[in-house]
Amino acid sequence: MTIFEIKMPKLGESITEGTIVSWSVKVGDTIKEDDVLFEVNTAKVSAEIPSPVSGKIVRVFFKEGDVVPIGTVVATVDMDGENLAGESEHVDLKEEEVSGSEPTNVLSENSRKEVEDSRWYSPVVLQIAQEAKIPNDELNRIKGTGYLGRLSKKDINEYIERKKKGVSESAPVIEAKTEIRENVAEQKQTPVSVSSEDEVRPMDYVRRLIADHMVMSKKVSPHVTSVIEIDVTKLVQWREKNKEAFFRKENVKLTFMPVIVEAAAKALAEYPLVNSSVDGYNIILKKRVNIGIAVSLHDGNLIVPVVHDVDHLNLNGLAVTIDMLATKARENKLQPGDIEGGTFTITNFGTFKSLFGTPIINQPQVAILGVGYIEKKPAVIETPDGDVIAIRHKMYLSLSYDHRVIDGALGGQFLRRVGDILENWN
Repeated sequence: MTIFEIKMPKLGESITEGTIVSWSVKVGDTIKEDDVLFEVNTAKVSAEIPSPVSGKIVRVFFKEGDVVPIGTVVATVDMDGENLAGESEHVDLKEEEVSGSEPTNVLSENSRKEVEDSRWYSPVVLQIAQEAKIPNDELNRIKGTGYLGRLSKKDINEYIERKKKGVSESAPVIEAKTEIRENVAEQKQTPVSVSSEDEVRPMDYVRRLIADHMVMSKKVSPHVTSVIEIDVTKLVQWREKNKEAFFRKENVKLTFMPVIVEAAAKALAEYPLVNSSVDGYNIILKKRVNIGIAVSLHDGNLIVPVVHDVDHLNLNGLAVTIDMLATKARENKLQPGDIEGGTFTITNFGTFKSLFGTPIINQPQVAILGVGYIEKKPAVIETPDGDVIAIRHKMYLSLSYDHRVIDGALGGQFLRRVGDILENWN
């Protein structure tokens, strides 16, 4: 019997777990390569997971609705397709028989809770730990200085140096976990009184993760928001003149978003610090310009698909790509690659006729652009014959930025540059 382990795949940056929504197979089923095994839901994407091999399902370790950490074995497949006596025999197989050289990661109720309570580690930290041959139990005993006690690259490197010098680690695992829980407890809000007339509606899985991500972003990044008002009359007139021809050619409605994305990409090329991330005291300047665009879903949740390499696309390509990603998002057909790698985000408050907003930064980025509603206003126009009052199309732009790396001057210069490009659109 040749056993292959099906593991929970990584479905996006910063995603550490996924919820199994439904199984398409059961124990004893014969499957072919690329047959759908199960559907998984995360904070960023829902996806059907295909089988990488052909064979017969031997064991299924989780049921629908279970939250499973990334990399955990969720099922095993007999690639030889041997005749199996029955489902009870599959369930009673010894762990060492189905897992090969390493034990299969089957989580009991207690061990699953232990995983949920344990600390999150970045890929960099895990790689360093693996290279230094530091086991998980030892890794959990290292005290972290990062957010909520997380272990940073600096922490583990210092620990390895101390270990080489024979200095023992003084902080036990329980101390680190206690510190995390105390910090989390401090963040809890004041208890809310509930009357008999009130409806208590639990957050769904996606909304819980969005809530946690937003709170984390506000804790990590000191947010500053700058706002400007711009005159987009030329842009509105250009769109009115070209929207019908554009639709006939591309079969896509011409909106203002492709133009705004293009303007942001040009400004990011001129102010590369806005297209960066922060890692401790290091600034990572991103070479690619990948702009995420927030999309509101039918269930009230939000997702941010990413247009990759924006600076390599023309306006037609941007319009088609943005429309395609928005459609896939609302039809729940986004793939992991559609939501990964964003370096900057744009959110459109104007969709709901809001004048402007103060958006929260999408970590690990350092800035997010908010686009307001375009409305007609009387404005003073300077002419050779003197000032006149005219009806103009006005719009607010807001930029929330991480004050650790972007000061007011840079934030203002970047925002003004985006505004200048849109005001003088040709």
